[in-house]
Amino acid sequence: MSKAEYEILRVLWRTGDSTVRLVHDQLNESTEWAYTTTKTHMDRMVKRGLLARCDTEDGIQYRALLSKPEGLANMVRYFAERVLELDGQSVVSMFAKSEALSKQEIKQLKSLLDTHSDNDND
Repeated sequence: MSKAEYEILRVLWRTGDSTVRLVHDQLNESTEWAYTTTKTHMDRMVKRGLLARCDTEDGIQYRALLSKPEGLANMVRYFAERVLELDGQSVVSMFAKSEALSKQEIKQLKSLLDTHSDNDND
């Protein structure tokens, strides 16, 4: 998952289903992307299975297909293994101490990382 994809997912996790315009407006200050850049990223994310796109009476809505813990697990796994050279459990512990996630989100993140570790050992 790229940084841009993660930023878009963060908006959708916070706001729920949303239009490109609303996501773009939330990201505009930090990214300075053109509207078309946001739309292109979101359409690519649909093709990659990260977002769902749905036509509604209010226009086209996008929905995150990854939960916040699943998205964080992907980022944490990459960061832990390649940057920090730590195992996932150590990083979960760091999240727990920082209070960046709820207890339920930490539990789900730990479960996702455990599942990933079990798959690596097969």
